[in-house]
Amino acid sequence: MLRRYFSVTKPGIIMGNLISVTGGFLLASRGEIDPVLMVATLVGLSLVIASGCAINNVIDRDIDIIMARTRSRVTVTGEVSASAALWLGLVCGALGFGMLIAFTTLTAVAFAAFGYVIYVVVYSLYMKRHSIYGTLVGSLSGAVPPVVGYCAVTGQFDLASLILLVMFSLWQMPHSYAIAIFRFDDYQSANIPVLPVAQGIAKAKVHIVLYIAVYALVVMLLPINGYTGAAFMAVACVTSFWWLLMALRGYRRHIDIARWARKVFAFSIVNITAMSIAMAVDYQAITPQILVLN
Repeated sequence: MLRRYFSVTKPGIIMGNLISVTGGFLLASRGEIDPVLMVATLVGLSLVIASGCAINNVIDRDIDIIMARTRSRVTVTGEVSASAALWLGLVCGALGFGMLIAFTTLTAVAFAAFGYVIYVVVYSLYMKRHSIYGTLVGSLSGAVPPVVGYCAVTGQFDLASLILLVMFSLWQMPHSYAIAIFRFDDYQSANIPVLPVAQGIAKAKVHIVLYIAVYALVVMLLPINGYTGAAFMAVACVTSFWWLLMALRGYRRHIDIARWARKVFAFSIVNITAMSIAMAVDYQAITPQILVLN
């Protein structure tokens, strides 16, 4: 029974985001870690993400039943009712935001709320179903976790947090387009207007290459502005360049597009995990350049 409810919260997504939250938190901490604050941030934001995922499952039941990869979800099969999943989402959300409000900063809470509204309301209820720009809008919510981790420590939105927001948002685009390519039939059947379905795989391939190229440049802003050091730069150069090369291989003749897209997707996870770990350990002690005061 508990396993069914746990699956509603999409634990894989929670675990992935925990890595980026930790990276942002440790980058901001610069070696002076507050363990209570760190645990509260990780648990609080995990509950917020769990809430968003549970409510997303309720909203997407009509789409999920059409798509092969989602038709076995417990909210589709009826193993967990829509009302139970909704209540689970609301309780997780209340607990998560409560923890963030009690232990972190106003800026961190504001970004968590921003990401939540974008994902649950703007993306899930409208953009995903009606606009080719749904992926772009959804990328903002996916970019919020490292910013929350960073702002939980600093209490302010500075240049580093802006770089993290842009960096992780850009990363989401080729990651998501790659999924849409190797799951093309699913998205087409559900009439979801992702770029590969709406405007073709050829255009999606161009966007994947361009987004990775711009992402690689934005990542360099962390060491250039002194927030991270040479080790981070080395990791960023190697993993981002390799990811770009993988994307360019999509233009080889007679290539298996689905297999290529799976490789681009898989390496995107390797890349962002390496980035999160590198910025967590290769931080520099500098004075933050404040953009917005809390």
